[in-house]
Amino acid sequence: MSSSPQVVEQAASSSTLEQPAAKKRKLASNTSPTSSTSPHNNNNISGSGGDDNGDAVDSLSGKETTATAVSSSSCSVSLSCENAAGSIVSTTGESGSGGISTSSAVNKESKIVKSGDQRNSSCIEKQENSPVVDSNLAKQQTNANSNNSSAVSSTTNNNSTTNNSSGMASISGGGSSAGGDIDESLYSRQLYVLGHDAMRRMASSDILLSGLNGLGLEIAKNVILGGVKSITLHDTDNCTIQDFSSQFYLTEADIGKNRAEASCNKLAELNNYVRTSSYTGELTEDFLRQFRVIVLTNASDAEQHRIAKFAHENNIALIIAETRGLYAKVFCDFGENFTIYDQDGAQPVSTMIASVTHDSQGVVTCLDETRHGLNDGDYVTFSEVQGMTELNGCAPLKITVLGPYTFSIGDTSKFSEYKTGGIVTQVKMPKTISFKPLEVAEKEPEFLISDFSKFDHPASLHVAFKALHKYIEENGGKPPRPWNEEDAQKFLQLCKSMDENVLDNVVLTFAKICAGNTCPIDAAMGGMVAQEVLKACSGKFTPIYQWFYYDAVECLPDGGVEEADAQPIGSRYDAQIAIFGKKFQEKLGDVKYFIVGAGAIGCELIKNFAMIGAGVRNGQLFITDMDLIEKSNLNRQFLFRPKDVQKPKAQTAVAAIKQMNPEIKVTAYELRVGSETEKVFSEEFYSQLDGVANALDNIDARIYMDRKCVFNRIPLVESGTLSTMGNVQVIVPFLTESYSSSQDPPEKSIPICTLKNFPNAIEHTLQWARDCFEGIFTQTAENAALYATDPTFIERTLKLSGIQPLETLESVKVALIDARPKDFADCVKWARLYWEECYANQIKQLLYNFPPNQITSSGQPFWSGPKRCPEPLVFDINDSMHVDYVYAAANLRAEVYGLPQVRDRDTVVALIQQVEVPEFKPRSGVKIETNEAAAAAESNNHVEVDQDRVNKILTELQALGKLNFTIKPLQFEKDDDNNLHMDFIVAASNLRATNYKITPADRHKSKLIAGKIMPAIATTTSLISGWAVLEIIKLIMGHKDLSKFKNGFANLALPLVAFSEPLPAPKNTFYGKEWTLWDRFEVPGELTLQEFLEHFEKKEKLKITMLSQGVSMLYSFFMPKAKCAERMPLPMSEVVRRVSKKRIEPHERSLVFEICCNDEDGEDVEVPYVRYTLP
Repeated sequence: MSSSPQVVEQAASSSTLEQPAAKKRKLASNTSPTSSTSPHNNNNISGSGGDDNGDAVDSLSGKETTATAVSSSSCSVSLSCENAAGSIVSTTGESGSGGISTSSAVNKESKIVKSGDQRNSSCIEKQENSPVVDSNLAKQQTNANSNNSSAVSSTTNNNSTTNNSSGMASISGGGSSAGGDIDESLYSRQLYVLGHDAMRRMASSDILLSGLNGLGLEIAKNVILGGVKSITLHDTDNCTIQDFSSQFYLTEADIGKNRAEASCNKLAELNNYVRTSSYTGELTEDFLRQFRVIVLTNASDAEQHRIAKFAHENNIALIIAETRGLYAKVFCDFGENFTIYDQDGAQPVSTMIASVTHDSQGVVTCLDETRHGLNDGDYVTFSEVQGMTELNGCAPLKITVLGPYTFSIGDTSKFSEYKTGGIVTQVKMPKTISFKPLEVAEKEPEFLISDFSKFDHPASLHVAFKALHKYIEENGGKPPRPWNEEDAQKFLQLCKSMDENVLDNVVLTFAKICAGNTCPIDAAMGGMVAQEVLKACSGKFTPIYQWFYYDAVECLPDGGVEEADAQPIGSRYDAQIAIFGKKFQEKLGDVKYFIVGAGAIGCELIKNFAMIGAGVRNGQLFITDMDLIEKSNLNRQFLFRPKDVQKPKAQTAVAAIKQMNPEIKVTAYELRVGSETEKVFSEEFYSQLDGVANALDNIDARIYMDRKCVFNRIPLVESGTLSTMGNVQVIVPFLTESYSSSQDPPEKSIPICTLKNFPNAIEHTLQWARDCFEGIFTQTAENAALYATDPTFIERTLKLSGIQPLETLESVKVALIDARPKDFADCVKWARLYWEECYANQIKQLLYNFPPNQITSSGQPFWSGPKRCPEPLVFDINDSMHVDYVYAAANLRAEVYGLPQVRDRDTVVALIQQVEVPEFKPRSGVKIETNEAAAAAESNNHVEVDQDRVNKILTELQALGKLNFTIKPLQFEKDDDNNLHMDFIVAASNLRATNYKITPADRHKSKLIAGKIMPAIATTTSLISGWAVLEIIKLIMGHKDLSKFKNGFANLALPLVAFSEPLPAPKNTFYGKEWTLWDRFEVPGELTLQEFLEHFEKKEKLKITMLSQGVSMLYSFFMPKAKCAERMPLPMSEVVRRVSKKRIEPHERSLVFEICCNDEDGEDVEVPYVRYTLP
């Protein structure tokens, strides 16, 4: 073993306990009487189920929470190791390396880790001052491969099973991807979480998972989806009906069969790149030696200690995990020297600097209004500094933060004087920490705390889990009987003999339900433990140090369960009945729930619903998603297989879940949720529901569903993920606030002038490229197509404000007359000339207006600070990037006009060389705004439209007559590698980056930014969906005590887990009556407008001053008397029809009115909305 590094103690950074930066990006509050927080403002809000951008991503909010949490440090060992030569072999000769060539697994790791989050002082930590080379890999692989001759091997065909006398069966998962590279189309979203280096290390790692109970299955599922090299499933137990509560890959036909063997085939289907095998023999030391990570979920205490000792001594990462009833335990030991390459996964901070002092402190000041975002102890390097050039490319320097805009780098007095410019970039330093072996850690436990309302629970659970193994040994292999008081007291005494300080209530409840099992607990912990496996393989993120205990006892009924009610009945739900009882199981079977979205979270939710038996009696589940399955979904949406690509998500998910529980009753829809589908999802539909579970991917749909749930007074559980972060919010009628009750600050947008003329970051050039795509191939084409097909297009266009009519008609004229291509050669000509305009002429004009040496009125260089002086490009036929642009642009233009594309590059090059490019001459008098205020003012100026020009364009367009061709607007699609959309974006952005000397971005990074992709990983999804269903169990249980419910937040990278009590609904009053967003006035119809107003004056003593429905003003005190007199005798429904000019649909049972009122003293009072029931 290596010597222990120096102990370093770090303070927690201020950001450790913060919620993630991911925002809801909600709509701004509506200033009309129908506010955005109202449950009924449904106009033009629609959404779909979670897509492949990472489900419910935007649900991660920056809401304040009353809970705090501790971030645990973790620790150590080597990284990946090759599989032993004698282990499982595939007949195809493929490596089974997670879709990656294992030959590239030994690599140099240049990314380093940011320090600063809270760490246990007993962790041993080592930091280097330069990027790290993963030099230990070869040694670890040699160690892992040694003394391996006795390992059992077997040869199989793809997706077939072969058993041998030694208990080994192997299932080949399909081997590595073509060319040995990462399959980016499959792992796309996960790559944005982990990165290529971590994925390569995972792809060279062999995993042993022992114990294929529900928890083991969830861990295996997530690890296989993650893309390790191989996983060996070990179990010596046979399947019983007790397993059916959470082991979703077992069927009745598997009863009596080994659980590992019965599950292996179905697990292997999850990822063809991962070699998946089963093993039923003894876990000998020679067998264990071949693995990089060992996970135990069902081992005895003695077996845990035996394997833990061997693993620690042989540099093998060990994870022990158990779920018992509503309790869970995780223990990690990654060895004495485990290197973490990236502690938190956050992108390195980079910002422009304004100055560096030439003294002993070396104070760096960032540009105005640019917070550096760094923490004390971070490391940085510099680039593009003028004057003090010694800083450029320097070895990482440790900083001291002086303020939000300044920090010190140490003595710079021996450097040259700073002149101008420069970019500071954070360097993530590696960190090495040491884990204690199990026998030591067990006696000196350090806990990751998740719920500070249960701060003292982990110590008692630490004893209870240990004592349970002893109790089972002493009682014929059986745990305490469910809800048996005698056994519970006996177990309590055993625990007290081990530690007299245990909490009686914790231990007694543990004893009464530890024999049971429920799927949501396994799902949540399966996600968390699988992430620890990936950390052990990759060195990415901070592991748990070293113990984590969790419980969800709030799910239990008040007063507990009668022992007789918890007895088995020969049902697949027997293990769950042991926790909640038969009566509650029957109640679960009668519920009706609506799952909105069948993406990653949706798949997990419906699986959890099926396993707990929701709706299997007189109830039913409903699920909707209008999306089709894409390849990138398969990495997280585990119900789908490659054969399902381009099939509807909802229908496919239902078909898959019925294989897991044939009793489940589900109705699938392929519809959005929104005003356009309210004929299906009507008041009548919602009236039958017991609740809604959101699995959505956009804020508009979330807000819409929130309003629907508030209006229909049904519970909603909202969940979302972003990378390793996730949250769950529970919304309970008349108790809590709603999802829409809080708003996140708006996202910062890129200033117009920065995008148009002064980019300084790759994000700017990518947004500019995306805007170009939308402007050229989408918006202009849409306008041209509408002109050709919509008779009202001209009329509607002329009603637009400002200069918009002229600009729109000009674009249509150019598209249909001036620049319409006749053939592909015309498309190439247009693309080549447009290249010249964007990357040469516009830059030359900009430099004509603002020469490189221009000085401002204050005496400062114009081209300084965030303004980077550009250089025009000269087209070079031998520069692949130049040709890439023309190739993509020409083919996309051909597609828009329905012309045959030419995908032969040589042909395109030949056509480019035939294009004559006119000489550019700069123009005088061209106005270019240099700051955002001026640019915004310019865009808001109401320029008088040249009506003569408009009329001339209309005449020219009318002369066209009927078009004999079709214009096809292109909708940007980032995930189709053959449609050339990303080819255009990458080339367009990187060419502009070259103009401005900005470091270009590769296709992978460009897709992330331009495609606004949300990073996602299966582990987070599993955790969050488990939490969500635990909250739903509480709702079905009928809990009314707010303290029983938990809003949850997690960041598995840190790791951080935090729970808080949901915030109560804000209260308002009028005439001393309290009301919240859940209250309303109920008014039966039909009434005339006059009767409606009188109803409120007489019954509520409120004088209505304004009355609106949606965006339609039905009545106001300032309304003309004639109009008012005309409306007063009309029925309310008729007033709505006349004012809104919309018919009331047959499915509409009621109308929603917003009212502004005065009390008897003439003072304004805030009151609830009105639900007006139609006759």
